Amino acid sequence: YREKTGGITMYLIPKPKQIETKEGAFFISYQSYLYIDQSCSAKVARQILLFHENLKKIIGYDLEITRGTAKQGDIVFIQDNKKSPESYQIEITKENAVIIGSESGLWYGMQTLLQIAQQEGGKLPCIQIQDEPEISNRGYYFDVTRGRIPTLDWLKKLADRLAYYKINQLQLYVEHTYLFRNISELWRDDTPLTATEIIELDSYCAERGIQLVPSLATFGHMFKLLSSKKYTHLCELEDSDKAPFCLRSRMHHHTIDASNPESLELIKSMISEYMGLFQSNLFNICADETFDLGKGRSKETAQKYGKDHLYIHYVKELCEFLVQNGKRPMFWGDVILEFPELIQELPKETICLNWGYMWNEGEERIQKMHEVGAVQYCCPGVCAWNMFVNLNWCAYQNNKRMCSYAKKYEAIGVLNTDWGDFLHINHPEFSRPGLIYGAAFSWNTSDIPEYEEINKWISKLEYHDNKEKFLDIVAGIEKNLGFTWEHACRYREILDNIEEYIQENKKSMSESLNVMNNIDKKNERLQDIQLQMYEYLKEIDSDRKSEIYPYIISIDGMIIFNKIGKFVMTKDFGMTFEIMPDNKDLAQELENWFYHYKKVYRTVSKESDLWLLQDMICFYGNYLRDWCII
Repeated sequence: YREKTGGITMYLIPKPKQIETKEGAFFISYQSYLYIDQSCSAKVARQILLFHENLKKIIGYDLEITRGTAKQGDIVFIQDNKKSPESYQIEITKENAVIIGSESGLWYGMQTLLQIAQQEGGKLPCIQIQDEPEISNRGYYFDVTRGRIPTLDWLKKLADRLAYYKINQLQLYVEHTYLFRNISELWRDDTPLTATEIIELDSYCAERGIQLVPSLATFGHMFKLLSSKKYTHLCELEDSDKAPFCLRSRMHHHTIDASNPESLELIKSMISEYMGLFQSNLFNICADETFDLGKGRSKETAQKYGKDHLYIHYVKELCEFLVQNGKRPMFWGDVILEFPELIQELPKETICLNWGYMWNEGEERIQKMHEVGAVQYCCPGVCAWNMFVNLNWCAYQNNKRMCSYAKKYEAIGVLNTDWGDFLHINHPEFSRPGLIYGAAFSWNTSDIPEYEEINKWISKLEYHDNKEKFLDIVAGIEKNLGFTWEHACRYREILDNIEEYIQENKKSMSESLNVMNNIDKKNERLQDIQLQMYEYLKEIDSDRKSEIYPYIISIDGMIIFNKIGKFVMTKDFGMTFEIMPDNKDLAQELENWFYHYKKVYRTVSKESDLWLLQDMICFYGNYLRDWCII
């Protein structure tokens, strides 16, 4: 939200429902107190302590906290349980700043007051706000499996950001990256999340009004589990563990044999161990992209009963198991869209997570599941996967549409996704704009600002950019895509002779030839954007300057792979270029760049799949040194 106050533009994200500015200002004096009314619960009191810490960072001095009697000059917190859930009101007069709300609403009011103070300092404009969300469940979904396993420290920072923008659910996508006690084959060569870390993060989130929801692959996408010596016999396709490794296979195969009772027994035991770590009453069993279902060990059963009934029977067993254990099941809706009427066979508590990630995503999927009576979340994305830098314009358009469909078709939630296909090459912090789009539009679907406008708000509020143009600069990056990380991964599969995907990969590469047109001009423009970022450091507050460095590194990565694309397209796709880099010099440039990329990677992530990224870089270093046209 943007409001003119005394000639100063103030931004509030998400945009409040009602706001009225008045004459005058309230000064947060060093003698002001944070007054906790006796109506406030113990949880609210603890959250006021968090508010106290964050306010001190903004205004630079410490306020006392008290109970008893409020006085003029105090910031007052009052809990009113008659208010609707998550609603709050703020009234700032010359005498006091008062927040009144339900238990969760008070927390959201605190975030709004922090946003005001961040922009106005210790002089707050007199203002009256009435606010509550249009969609009650507003989540963020982060892939911690296919590339990156974040550090606990970074996950806590993510939770802080979610709270600031009033997101109230977080899910972490897990296939094999949790340290199950009795399946060491699953994580022995990884750096998994531990029970201690999950429990600590769960508690951290809960204090900040966020429900940490467990999410576990239980049907498709089970590469590590079904490639293990102990459980490979449960894989739908026989001998999958003997197939050569490639990133596409890791994502597209390894569906569990739904016809084998041992499969359910194993998955239920994993769910039992995992769900005990969380306070949430929700559990996401995923059950998406079961590409191999009915093609191998379960073929006979699928032919007898139908693949649709084989699928729904397995999902129903897991959902009923969760309900029996006091949990509300969730699952991804891509498979059931083929036979939507079977949603009625699942427990009534079940939530269908209906996803769609295109910038021009239509409403047909949401409408279809609504018409058969499904309880659903709409699930957009931050459009990050397979790229060095996120596609923010696509994320804006996608979130705008999906949040609007959620309102139109009475979805009970929005879950904004951040996937890690092809090793999660992009820096996770680049998803901040997409995260904020989802937060803003799910809270207030009725009044969505234009792309350029909200980018100003985010530049100011999130990046502490006084000129409000940082995301304008970032927007230029995605306009100069050439030989992307996905191209690099597909081309390696061609050279590695991964037979299953050769034709598909060649077709995809051939259809992408146009992205290499004017590649030198694209690199020039990327270099110009990089120079703008160096210069723009002077406009960013000191506590956010470090956010620019990863962009500078990633732009260099894009430029280098655009140059590599010249060699690929010349050798195998019949293109010619007026100017070619020296192949050996480019190999060294790539390897020097990767040294710095790893430094950025480790600020967010454990080692996780960094070794696979390193293997890819070494592959292309060798490719360049060995390159010849013959």
